Formats: sequence, C-alpha cells, structure tokens
Amino acid sequence: MSKLNKKNVEDLQVKGRKVLVRVDFNVPMKDGKITNDNRIQAALPTINKLVENGAKIVLCSHLGKPKNGPEDKFSLKAAAERLAELVNTKVVFAKDDTVVGENAKKAVAEMKDGEIVVLENTRFRGAEETKNGEEFSKELADLADVYVCDAFGSSHRAHASVAGVTKFISAKGGENVVGYLMQKEINFLGNAVEDPVRPFVAILGGSKVSSKISVINNLLDKVDTLIIGGGMSYTFQKAHGGNVGQSLVEDDYLDYAKDMMKKAEEKGVKMLIPIDTVVAKEFSNDSPSHVVEAGHQADDDMGMDIGPKTCELYKEALKDAKTVVWNGPMGVFEFPNFAAGTIAVAEELAQLKDATTIIGGGDSAAAVNNLGFGDKMTHISTGGGASLEFLEGKELPGVVAANDK
Repeated sequence: MSKLNKKNVEDLQVKGRKVLVRVDFNVPMKDGKITNDNRIQAALPTINKLVENGAKIVLCSHLGKPKNGPEDKFSLKAAAERLAELVNTKVVFAKDDTVVGENAKKAVAEMKDGEIVVLENTRFRGAEETKNGEEFSKELADLADVYVCDAFGSSHRAHASVAGVTKFISAKGGENVVGYLMQKEINFLGNAVEDPVRPFVAILGGSKVSSKISVINNLLDKVDTLIIGGGMSYTFQKAHGGNVGQSLVEDDYLDYAKDMMKKAEEKGVKMLIPIDTVVAKEFSNDSPSHVVEAGHQADDDMGMDIGPKTCELYKEALKDAKTVVWNGPMGVFEFPNFAAGTIAVAEELAQLKDATTIIGGGDSAAAVNNLGFGDKMTHISTGGGASLEFLEGKELPGVVAANDK
C-alpha cells in the first residue's frame, strides 16, 4: 500500500451544487435521547466547510441495527435536531421510511445554498444498504452531484451509502472525495503506519489473538518493537511453554503464536510479552489478586492484567518511540482493580515528547478517554473495525472509492 493521496473537500467547487455526505451519526441513544454527541461534533468541520462554500448538503448515516425495517427508536431525527443546534444554517430532517422517498426528494429540491437536509437511517433499507444494492445506491446518487465520505467507522464496509453510491456519482461526472475526518484517519492510520518516523512501536492488547492475526503479521514487517498485552498475551505465554491456569487461551493459535515469535526474531523486531501477571480466582473486580511470574500461574489462577514488572518493561520500551500505534487494553480495564496496566501504558504515551501517538479505536479509545488522556494523544481513531483493517494493510472500500489527487 503506497501513500494514500485522496481528493478531499478542499478540492471541490461546491457552490450551488448538491453534495451527498456520508457521515457517522451512529450515536448512543437512551430513551430517544442522545447520550454522547461526539460523532456529530466530529463531522462539523466538513459540514461547516460545505455550508460556508454554498453547497446544498444532503447527509446520510446509519444508526444501530434495525432488524424489523423502519422503527422510530432508530430514527435519525434526534441526530438532525442536535445538528441543528450546532450549525449556523437551516437543517431539515426528511422523514422517509424508504430513505429516498417523496419527502426526501421534495426537501432536497427546495433547499437553498448552504442549507442541510438529513436523510432517514440508511439501514431502514435493510439488506439493500448492507449488501450494496444497486437500486438504493442509484437513488442516493440521484440526489446529488458530488459525494463526500466522512464516515471512517463505516469505511471498511462495502455498503450502498459508502461504496455503491460512488459508482453512480462517477457515472454522471461527479467527484467522490473524503471529508476532513476521513483525511485525518488516512494521514495517521494509513500513512503513519506505511511510512513511520522511527523507532516505531505497536502495542496490541484485547482478548483474542484470532482477531489480531493479520494485524500482528502486517505490523511485524513494519515496526521496531511489538508489545503484546491483554487476554491475547496468555496464548503467547502458553506457546512459550508456560502454565497460564484459567486464563483466556486460544489453543488453536499456539502454533501461530510460535510462528510470530520466530518471525519477529528473524526480522530483528523486539517482541515483548508479559514477564509477570496479576491473577485472581474469579472474574470480578473484587476477587482478591496477587502477582505471579508469567507462565507460573496456579491451575485455578486467571490472568487479569499485566504485572508491575511488565508495566516497567513496556514503559521503558516506549520511552524513545517516535511513532506509536495502540490497539487493545492490557487487562480487564473495565474493572478498576485490574486497570493498572492499561493506565501505565496510557500515562507513558501521554508524556511522550515529539512522538506521534495513534489510538486505534474501540476499547483503547474508550480507555484513553475515560482515563482523561484523550487530549494528550496525537490521534484517536473514530473506527474500531475500520482502524484494525487499516492496520492489517487492507484497502477500505470507503477509501478506495474516493478519487485520487
């Protein structure tokens, strides 16, 4: 994968043109109210730029996973209302169970330059959206002259509103570009990993090795140091010949773990796995715990976090890093008594000088934000699954579909 250089909103002439923007308004809801509007806030730079430049803006997004067709609890109405409070222009919500029906077409036809129409949840079209249906893709494209993808969290999915629509926009001579949020993700996750300032350190945690296989494989070709923590580290410890008791282990992946350790050695990559571990007898915050040497657990011990010596080892390995990518916590960080390893890594990253620190979405993003270190990181990815696929070196449909500069 070479350096990605995609056209973005800066490269567009949009005055008086209809611009369809795929945003990520998949916000958490409770009793019809939005509990966190971060994703709406994150889309504002792109939306405001288009408003300033006089575009007619049509926004589309999915919300949740509606199983039974259109349902009020999955409507984007609340998101549209919240957006109206945040922007300096008229926002119309086009309530339309078919997403692109009479209501939507009328709202788009009547809008003036600089105004916004928000379409209904794209997943109200069910499989047509998720299976990249031609008909729905074309209906979306018919609303606009230009398409902007600014939904990184969905960019790894070849859905109608992410990928399919771009074909029909192109067919009528329109441009497909990325928004500011997508541009930032490409700059950091895509290009920093492809062309990092060294030393380049990757930290991988989380529960399963199986979900990170391709990531480990891809990163071993690129990093100087690979740090392994979290539940997946016990598979590596067992592969090393250790006893990991009741810890989470994927026995099917023991050979794979050995292969990866061998590959690291051959490539001259420093691969660090825990040297001590915090164990408990049961999976709860209040279970009494103690520290044992890695691989020396009792048969009824369950590994819950990396131990204090491992914390020091990992912090030492991060001290001189110039590029760091972190995906996955070091232990059961949702239990405060077993969050020490994750906190230690977050603190170390927060105080690195002149380093690019990239947090790859999902649990690690939640951990960093919950611990109050969010503003100390260079970039926190907005997409869990999408950021993992980027780290695997995969091409993402939403990125591929954008025109190159």
